[in-house]
Amino acid sequence: MDVEDNDRHYYPILAGQRKDIAYKITNTGKNPLMITDIITSCGCLNVDKGTAVFTIPPGKDRILTLSYNSAKNVGYVKHYITLYGNFEKALFKELVFDINVVPNAMYTLDYEELYADEVKKDGGVKEFVDGSENNKGYYMDVDLSKSVHQTR
Repeated sequence: MDVEDNDRHYYPILAGQRKDIAYKITNTGKNPLMITDIITSCGCLNVDKGTAVFTIPPGKDRILTLSYNSAKNVGYVKHYITLYGNFEKALFKELVFDINVVPNAMYTLDYEELYADEVKKDGGVKEFVDGSENNKGYYMDVDLSKSVHQTR
C-alpha cells in the first residue's frame, strides 16, 4: 500500500472551521487490498459514510475522505487515522496529519458556543424534531412489585 503525501502539515485554520481531508491510497500489491476498519484518534475526525470498509484492486487507487471539525481543538494538534486490513507485513497502517487551530483574536468561543452556532447552521432541525436538550421532560422509576393493581 502506498499513501500519497502521508504525514501532512496543514496551514492554520480558525477554531470552529471544518476541513475536508482526502488521502489517495494505492494498492501496490498483487492481491486486492481490503480495508476492514478505520479508527481515528479523535471524535473530531469523521470518515465519510460508506467509506469505512472498502477494497482496492491490485494496481488501482482510491480516495479516502474525512471531515475534520476544529471546534474541539485549539493550538497545535496531531491526528492519526489507523487503517486495519490485509496488509502484507503489518497489522495496521497509519495516516498522519497535523494542523494549528487558531482562536479568533477578538473573542474566543467556548465549545458550547461553537456547538450552538453549528446547530443554528443546520436550521435547528434536530432541536425541532428531538426537542431542546435542556427541556426533555422527566421520567419516573417504576417498582412493579408495588403495583396498585395487584391481585390477592
